[in-house]
Amino acid sequence: MSELMRIYSNIQAMQNMNSLGNISDKMSMHQMRLATGKKINSAADDPAGYQLARSLETRKRGLDVALQNVSQAKNVLNVAEGGYQNIMDILQTVKEKATQAADYTLSSTQRTSIDDQVSALVSEIEDIVAETTFNGDSLIDGGYSGAFHTGEGSTDQLSVSLGDSDSAALSINSISLSSANGASSAISTVSTAIDTLAGRIQDVGEYKVRLASKEQSLSVASTNTEAIRSSVEDADFAKEQMEVMKLQILQQTAISSFAQANSAPQVVLSLFR
Repeated sequence: MSELMRIYSNIQAMQNMNSLGNISDKMSMHQMRLATGKKINSAADDPAGYQLARSLETRKRGLDVALQNVSQAKNVLNVAEGGYQNIMDILQTVKEKATQAADYTLSSTQRTSIDDQVSALVSEIEDIVAETTFNGDSLIDGGYSGAFHTGEGSTDQLSVSLGDSDSAALSINSISLSSANGASSAISTVSTAIDTLAGRIQDVGEYKVRLASKEQSLSVASTNTEAIRSSVEDADFAKEQMEVMKLQILQQTAISSFAQANSAPQVVLSLFR
């Protein structure tokens, strides 16, 4: 017996209704992707993809924070270098004054005047050391030593130690230009101090070069990580829109077919006329 002659259960209508429900579910999924911009909106959409996307997101966020750390570390070193450079300028002036005071043609009064000026400059070095700080920490008094965290891993660190640059550490705290011999001796002492300080500035420069390299690597890694996460998780709008349009057509044809299936049993009534 044909299904057409059985009206208690309209199998064709039930099949069309199931198909219409499946189409509606798929349309909801694609419309959700268009609304959120993501093709994975819950773990049920793609469990493995969801896990991978979260792992990549974690790495990306860690890399971004590490980039901030590197930028902060560069700021610290810039402050330290500024303090060192100011002291270097003073040392260059002190050496000029020592060379001037070592000349036999100067009177003792003139040498005393130069010595007073140099003493004031040496005192200024102490002030610079005391005022070169970051977040309350003195940078160039010999006590700044630690590690900047420069990556998203637990061991990604750059150890930094900044040398002392006060007058005692540079051995210029006891120079005297009040005599020609003292001034001559001071020339050598200040020259050594200049070399010592230049070495400390060089250390800062090398730290900054390494930080710049890490900054570039972190930036590239962050971009590439985000690109991979996007390929896994983000929706392709052109593809999703195409799917929605296809499903809209299927939905219309399914509704039409469902209406026809519902009306089909009416043909049985013709048997009773």
